[in-house]
Amino acid sequence: MTKRPAWVWIAAIVAVVFGILTIKSGGSVLFIDGEARRAAGNTVDFVLWFNFSAGFVYIATGIGIWLEKAWAPAAAITIATLTLSVFVAFGIHIVFGGEYELRTVAAMTLRSVVWIVIGITGYRAMYPHQLQDRTQ
Repeated sequence: MTKRPAWVWIAAIVAVVFGILTIKSGGSVLFIDGEARRAAGNTVDFVLWFNFSAGFVYIATGIGIWLEKAWAPAAAITIATLTLSVFVAFGIHIVFGGEYELRTVAAMTLRSVVWIVIGITGYRAMYPHQLQDRTQ
């Protein structure tokens, strides 16, 4: 068994924990009529459903990163791309007067940054030869 690089430990743990927390928080708002739903305020359904669903993909990607699977960086970049796309749609929702919570803007910003960093870090670590070929 080879020793895993530090980025693998960090990225895998962040991805899995982030996924679990995302499923828990989103699921509480979507499926439990209680305090979590009331505290959520003005939720935007497509953002909420996307984030809840993405939580499962976060966990799968975290496991892929841990196992150092070749597809994991691409999955992280795909998550980042889809998150940014939903963020843009959310911005359009806001521009057209849709109700929202400021914490959703903060959460989407955090999600975007986390997955961009994981994707780029994973790609650079697993495919350094491809980056070198492009710079020469």
